[in-house]
Amino acid sequence: MSQDTLAKMECSVCKRVNSFTTRNKKIKTRLLLNKFCKSCKKHTEHKETK
Repeated sequence: MSQDTLAKMECSVCKRVNSFTTRNKKIKTRLLLNKFCKSCKKHTEHKETK
């Protein structure tokens, strides 16, 4: 995976960056996914950070 297609995902509950995912760079909006947070120990909404 190249560095420019990776996106950091931040938990909306605990605000920790605990996940990375690939994304399409042509789409300008930020990603918003439901992922499992290891620190919260539940599925929460994760949003893309810079």
